[in-house]
Amino acid sequence: MNYPSDLKYAKNHIWVKIEGNEAYIGITDYAQDQLGEILFVEMPEVGDEISKGEEFGVVESSKVASDLVAPITGEVLEINEKLDDEPEYINEDAYDAWIVKVKIADESELNELLDSSNYETALA
Repeated sequence: MNYPSDLKYAKNHIWVKIEGNEAYIGITDYAQDQLGEILFVEMPEVGDEISKGEEFGVVESSKVASDLVAPITGEVLEINEKLDDEPEYINEDAYDAWIVKVKIADESELNELLDSSNYETALA
């Protein structure tokens, strides 16, 4: 499994890539492996607010539909439209296949996320 050190992680297998006051959010390599073949990704609309701890979308796989729970609060600036046509791209490269890009509303929430080594330890 791969857990890039430049990302932050939530215990619910969501990763966050921080770029200034914006963040890309996706699911981890572990999550996509557990889900199996991803068939569909339900995403919010651009302009929507997502709230830490609240559902912001769904990933459907050949095994199960899994809620996406926001690791941080923010406004959706962009969705990864590639996933509309190629949801399986998450299986191919979980860390390139981000789901949403948000404007970070509360930077203090980032302090609650795990670094790669702590995330890996939490999986053990």
